[in-house]
Amino acid sequence: MSLSHALLGLLAVEPASGYALTKSFEESLGRWAWHAGHTSIYPELNRLAERGLVEVTAEGARGSRTYAVTAAGREELRSWLLRPPQQSGKVRNEEVLRMFLLSALDPGDARVVLAHIAENTAAGAAELREVRAAHAGGSFTGPEGFGQLAAEFGLRQYQAVHEWALWAIEQLDADPA
Repeated sequence: MSLSHALLGLLAVEPASGYALTKSFEESLGRWAWHAGHTSIYPELNRLAERGLVEVTAEGARGSRTYAVTAAGREELRSWLLRPPQQSGKVRNEEVLRMFLLSALDPGDARVVLAHIAENTAAGAAELREVRAAHAGGSFTGPEGFGQLAAEFGLRQYQAVHEWALWAIEQLDADPA
């Protein structure tokens, strides 16, 4: 994923200033999906504007600018979302690597790691259930629904990993070795 696509997606939902976009990354996207700070957001907005993918729709106090996605920007976002994620050939997933190496620990330590995973995923799922409940019955599109599909995806991921961790603990407990 690229920062440019994240910005195009946010601006496709509603026009925003660089400050508001930075806040979106600090409050939700940065925690759950993609981290970016103002030092990368503002230059990327300028590059998107140069490419004709976003435009400045308003200028305010202290040089504040409100950006909106253009038709070309919507088409770029649409194209990116419709094509499958590209694999660079270099997979780097620390969580999966840890699971491959878990058997290097003695069973007691492996149980500690798995119990920690079960606790963290239960807490994450509970937090996302609250997010979903706060927006129950609302739209899944537009500014009000932004992130609800992602929240449900995250909730289901947490649930699956939580169940896996409990299963793995059971396997360790049942292993005669």
